Amino acid sequence: MLEAALKIINKIEENGYKAYIVGGFVRDYILGIESSDVDICTSAKPKELVEIFEGAVLPKDDYGSVSLMVKNTTFQITTFRTEVDYLDYRHPEEIEYVNDLNEDLIRRDFTINTICMDKDGKIIDRLGGREDLSNKVIRTVGKSFDKFHEDALRILRAIRFSTKLDFDLSDEVKEGIIKNKKLLDNISYSRKKEELDKIFTCSNAKKGIALLIDLGLDEVLGLRNLDKVDVTESLIGIWSIIEVDDDTYPFTNNEKELISKVREAMNINNLDPYNLYKYGLYVNSTAGVLKGIPREDVARNYEKLVIQTRKDLDITSNDIIEKLGFKPGPSISKIYTTLEKEVLYRRLDNNKNALINYCLKNFSSDII
Repeated sequence: MLEAALKIINKIEENGYKAYIVGGFVRDYILGIESSDVDICTSAKPKELVEIFEGAVLPKDDYGSVSLMVKNTTFQITTFRTEVDYLDYRHPEEIEYVNDLNEDLIRRDFTINTICMDKDGKIIDRLGGREDLSNKVIRTVGKSFDKFHEDALRILRAIRFSTKLDFDLSDEVKEGIIKNKKLLDNISYSRKKEELDKIFTCSNAKKGIALLIDLGLDEVLGLRNLDKVDVTESLIGIWSIIEVDDDTYPFTNNEKELISKVREAMNINNLDPYNLYKYGLYVNSTAGVLKGIPREDVARNYEKLVIQTRKDLDITSNDIIEKLGFKPGPSISKIYTTLEKEVLYRRLDNNKNALINYCLKNFSSDII
């Protein structure tokens, strides 16, 4: 990926423009972290980039970037720019193209994201990013209050970088966050959830959660019970503990269903055969871990189940209806549930003759 990126910036420079790899990729390269997100900044304007690269695609929104696909990898190439008047605490009202790298760098959020790499692979650090990497500290480019006031989403980005890299926030950054945290009300819940999901799924998530609480962001973000989260292996598990107002954070239907089931499973025995069968391995193991039950114990008990789905029962609804003369209807499902429990608790063998005989003994043939 680095080789492909260097070829891109060399080609841009061959056409008379300046170009650099910038931001997260260079930061992670210095830290020895593998990264697949490559951003390139350049003095070339978008229309000039389209002329240089046949496959370059102009964006719908005019933010000075083009996308270029090379060997199934998408590279974002952005023209040097300054940003003018943030009116919604998120987006600049307008951008102005510039020819100077420094002007482009000072508009960025944190010093560790301003380190560049030139066409020869040489590191260029004009704002002290490498020193902050060495000191393991998150600092803004310029005054923290101003940076967070311009774009309130940077507050959560600061928490995310601190969590991911296990860096400390500078005192100025903490102060800037506290003074601007109410501005997060202006940020869409979709963008807030996107950042929170990245914090919660990080292996160092406990640090991020602690920062959210210590800086009072849980209240601003409407995250009740965040202080009760002490196990962070599962994103669904974390959201199952946290309470949020309905229709705020945009969970998918699948996320909503899983969160609901995990909350139910928190109140049952997650090693019980029928509960394991009813809620499945993922839900039970997630709920179990949240209650201190080792995931391995849940998995081991799940593997011991005689049946894991209704299809595993050695009897069909047609058997119940046709061979036993029972009438179709919702009661068939009740019969199935009874058979499932008897088999799961090993009180009844899972073979057709045993199941049919059980039905004949325990259910009336005129059942509806």
